[in-house]
Amino acid sequence: MNTSLSTTGKHPTFHGIRNRNGKWVAEIREPRKTSRIWLGTYPNPEMAAAAFDVAALALKGSEASLNFPDLAGKYRLPESPEPGFIRTAAGEAAELMKLFMKRDDEARNDEFVDEEAIFDMPKLLIDMAEGMLLSPPRQTVADDRTLGECSDCDNYLWSY
Repeated sequence: MNTSLSTTGKHPTFHGIRNRNGKWVAEIREPRKTSRIWLGTYPNPEMAAAAFDVAALALKGSEASLNFPDLAGKYRLPESPEPGFIRTAAGEAAELMKLFMKRDDEARNDEFVDEEAIFDMPKLLIDMAEGMLLSPPRQTVADDRTLGECSDCDNYLWSY
C-alpha cells in the first residue's frame, strides 16, 4: 500500500477524497468558510473523485481543480450551492462514474478477436511481397512489327 495512503488516508492522485475503513469518502470545504460539505462514502476512489468534482464545479465554477476534467460537461450541476443539492448532485456523479467504469470493464473483457486469422494477414503480406517480385506481363503485337515501329501502338498498350 502507498505510504501516503496508509498514514493519511488521502489518495495519491485524486483531490478531495480519502480512505476510511476500506471505503472512500469525499468532502469539500466551502469557499471562505471553515465548514465542509460531506459528499458521501463510496466503494472506489473514482466514484468519490467524481462526487468531489461536481461539488468543486458547483462551489468554484471554472476555477475548480478537477479529478476528471474531461467529464465536466457530463455532470448535472446542482441548481443552487446549498449543501443538500450539492450532496445529491455528487451522488449522481458517482453513479455516472460507476456506469463509465462498468462500460470500460465490459469493453476490456470483450472476446478477443484474432484479426490476423480473419484477414489471413501473414499470408497476405507474403503474397504482396511475392507480387512485387513478378515481371510485368509480356506484350504481344498482332503482327510482327515491334512496338517501336508501330504508329498505332497506343491501341495495343491500352488493350488489356
